[in-house]
Amino acid sequence: MKDFLMAWTGPEFRPTALRVALVVGSVLFMVNHGNAAINGKMSRDRWMAACLTYLVPYTVSIHGQFSAHSKTLRSSSRRAGEAG
Repeated sequence: MKDFLMAWTGPEFRPTALRVALVVGSVLFMVNHGNAAINGKMSRDRWMAACLTYLVPYTVSIHGQFSAHSKTLRSSSRRAGEAG
């Protein structure tokens, strides 16, 4: 878990996660809050939910990248152990 939290804030996976959050988050924002935003009816609670709309795809992207990276490292480690 500590490694995942480091990945969540670290620079290695951030560029991809930010792009995913921007695209997916914007689509979700428009679906879930677009009407309220256009009509000026965004409450404090809605703005907090809107922030989560971007935070969730960011976190999912980091998790996917981190999981794939970890799997690659484990696989490489196993192959190195078999070769030695």
